[in-house]
Amino acid sequence: MSNITESDVVPWILSKFARHGWWGAKHTSFDNIPKGAPLHLRGIIKGAAEQLIKDGLLVKKPTSYGLETSLNFERKDEIFGIIERWRAQR
Repeated sequence: MSNITESDVVPWILSKFARHGWWGAKHTSFDNIPKGAPLHLRGIIKGAAEQLIKDGLLVKKPTSYGLETSLNFERKDEIFGIIERWRAQR
């Protein structure tokens, strides 16, 4: 999905996590979040992911091999709402 813009970053991240099923115990490396995005947006995506962690939509899991992240299952309805509004605008 290389046609994302800066305004698409947050819902794009949430959609990517939901598509892959990265909820709770199933997680991915923080460094993998920008994969699949245009190179010029990778810094913005990392910043948005850090903000999503602060906002509680992403949960971090520190490990000995680096920071892992997953979606916060307790905020599932809110996450799906953001994704659906984004898809409806596209």
